[in-house]
Amino acid sequence: MISLPRDFVLLQVVPELNAGGVERTALDVSSAVVAAGGTSLIASAGGRLEPELTAGGGELIRLPVQSKNPLTVAANLFRLNKIIRDRKVSLVHVRSRAPALSAIPAARLAGVAALTTYHGVYNARSAPKRWYNGMMTRGRHVIANSDFTRRHVLDTYGLDPRQVTAVPRGTNLEWFDPQAVTTERLTTARNFLGIGPTERRTVFLLAGRLTRWKGQLLAVEAARLLKAGGRNDFLLVMVGDDQGRIAYRAEIERAVSAAGLDDSAVVAGHFTDMPAAWLAADVGLVPSLDPEAFGRTAVEPQLMGRPVVVAAHGAPVDTVIDDETGWLFRPGDAEDLARRMIQALDAGPEQRRAMGRVAMTRARQLYSVEAMLDGTFAVYAQVLEEAWEQG
Repeated sequence: MISLPRDFVLLQVVPELNAGGVERTALDVSSAVVAAGGTSLIASAGGRLEPELTAGGGELIRLPVQSKNPLTVAANLFRLNKIIRDRKVSLVHVRSRAPALSAIPAARLAGVAALTTYHGVYNARSAPKRWYNGMMTRGRHVIANSDFTRRHVLDTYGLDPRQVTAVPRGTNLEWFDPQAVTTERLTTARNFLGIGPTERRTVFLLAGRLTRWKGQLLAVEAARLLKAGGRNDFLLVMVGDDQGRIAYRAEIERAVSAAGLDDSAVVAGHFTDMPAAWLAADVGLVPSLDPEAFGRTAVEPQLMGRPVVVAAHGAPVDTVIDDETGWLFRPGDAEDLARRMIQALDAGPEQRRAMGRVAMTRARQLYSVEAMLDGTFAVYAQVLEEAWEQG
């Protein structure tokens, strides 16, 4: 890993510290900075991952940076500027649009370089929304969390390609390791997911928060088509936090019942031990209606030796090799999804295991935390050098 300058102080600005890819990446970087002898600060409203930040040697500076209220944004700007000066921050790394409104101007006022990570492909249906999204390109450099996201940023904003670097999101390979999952963890996962001890059907696992664009209803419709075609050899399990979207969860459950899938589909709720969950399943399922900027739930099952069925748009087109590590289907097309699910069913356990081994080898090479940290620290070094040269 690239070494950091002496007395390096990193300030990351993150809306909240709850479960999610943004937060997980920020904590991984925080721990690595501390391990390298630097100081890691995170300005955030906080959340349930605070103990993990502290355990890794990072420090939380509690600020309402998730707010879009103009008065709060203005107050955050002055607070962050003072923090940057008082704590002798070397570099500011902004990870979301709302915090960017205050963090990037605060860094400029303090004469400190700022960069951003573009974690998602944001909708921009109006000029104000395009301006708001564009805040994520106003630092000295943009890290894109996938090749797909980098292409989107370049196409949308016309930046110099040298200003945008793809650094795929990293996954902890010690945690996502089939050998590390104990029998007790696997049993707990199977019980939570509704997979009985004598289950012989092929289990498709759809993981992701319960929000419409993640495609749970599309998966239910594909399962209905399978059932209507006489297939009873599958179990669809949907796991994820509803984040207060109780009405949408109820809509999924009604769709399951209306499709006659009460014995073939489970809405399991939030579950934290995803390595065990993937190991309990046979195939990962990613039917997202909108393109995934990275698609963690397409990579994680591959790390656990499971092939995946994914919508053929966004980053999964890069993270999944069709007919080798999984199956791609036309986005939003329930019939094509059902067709690919049938191919996964008909492949049988041996072929699925062989595909899973190929998937695991490739994913471990490309999507480790170590690879992500190397790429991130290389960008840090570049930005610091450019800032020094420009005075």
